[in-house]
Amino acid sequence: MSRFFIHRPIVSMVIAIIMVILGLVAMADLPISQFPNITPPEISISTTYVGADAITVMEAVATPIEQAISGVEDMIYMYSTNANNGMMNLYVDFEPGTDPNTDQILTQMRYSQSEAQLPIDVRNFGVTIQQASSSPLALFSLYSPDETYDALFLSNYAYINVFSPMSRVNGIGQVQIFGAGEYAMRLWVNPETLAKLQITVPEIVNAIETQNTVNPAGQLGAEPVPPGQQFTYTVRAQGRLKTVEEFENIVVRATPDGSFVRVKDVARVDLGAQTYNLIGRYNGKPAALVAIYQQPGSNAIGAMNAATELMEQLKTQFPDGLD
Repeated sequence: MSRFFIHRPIVSMVIAIIMVILGLVAMADLPISQFPNITPPEISISTTYVGADAITVMEAVATPIEQAISGVEDMIYMYSTNANNGMMNLYVDFEPGTDPNTDQILTQMRYSQSEAQLPIDVRNFGVTIQQASSSPLALFSLYSPDETYDALFLSNYAYINVFSPMSRVNGIGQVQIFGAGEYAMRLWVNPETLAKLQITVPEIVNAIETQNTVNPAGQLGAEPVPPGQQFTYTVRAQGRLKTVEEFENIVVRATPDGSFVRVKDVARVDLGAQTYNLIGRYNGKPAALVAIYQQPGSNAIGAMNAATELMEQLKTQFPDGLD
C-alpha cells in the first residue's frame, strides 16, 4: 500500500486535501467538551453593613449566616471574607454534579433562618444570593484615552449601560463593576457644629429618611363624586430628592424660636461616589473594570465569546472619548 502512494504523489495529495476538508467540516459539529463538570457549583451571599469594621461584620453578619447554612445538603465547604468597608461575601461550595438551581434554593432557605438575627441596617441594604464563581472569567476595561471622563463617570456608565445587558448573557452568572463606585449624595458632617447644637448623627439620618421619600398623593375627582364631575386627576407630589440644594435644605430640627436647623448648617453636601475604596486603572488612566463570572455548569468558551460580542456591540454606542 505504501508503494502505491509513493509512486502516485498526486493521488496522495488529493486524498490528504480531502481528509483536511472532512476534518474541518466535522470540527464545526464536534462538542466543545465531552467531559463532566469537575468544578463544584458555588453560591455566593453578599451584603454590606454600612459603617462597620471587619470584626463587627464577622460577628454580626457572617457568623449568624454561617451557622444557619452549615450542614445544608450536599455542601462541601464554605468560607467568607469581611472587609473594613462593611462588605461581606460568603461562598458556599457544593458537590460536583449537583444542580446549581437546587443548591441556590437550599441556601436561600437556610439563610432565611438567620435573617431575623441580622442588624436592621443589613436587612435594609439587602442581601444578594446568587450562583457565582470566586474567580472572574474575564475583565473588560472601560477607559477614556484622552481622559475626557473620570473614573466616577466611567463606573456609572458601566452600571447603567453595561451591567444589565452583560448579566443577561448566557453563561454569565455574576457581573461586578470595579472603579469608583456608583453615584451617591454624600454628607460630610462637622463634629464641632454638631456638638455645639447638640445634634447627633442618627437625628440627621432620621431626617433624611423621613423627608427623602416617595409621597403618593392620591386622586381628585375619583368615584364616588357629585353629578357634573367629568374628570379624575392624579395628584403628583414631590418625590425623592435629586439635587445637592434639595438635600442641603432638609430640616434636621425646629428650634423654639421658629428657626430651622438644616443639613447645610451642619454638613457639606456633594454628589460623589458611594465608596472610595477601589480605584480602576488601564495603562495608568482612570478606568471602570467590568468583571464577569461564569455561571456554574455553563460553557466558558461560549460565555466568553458571547460577552466579547456584546462588548463590541455596545462599543458602537459609546460617546466620544470612551473606549
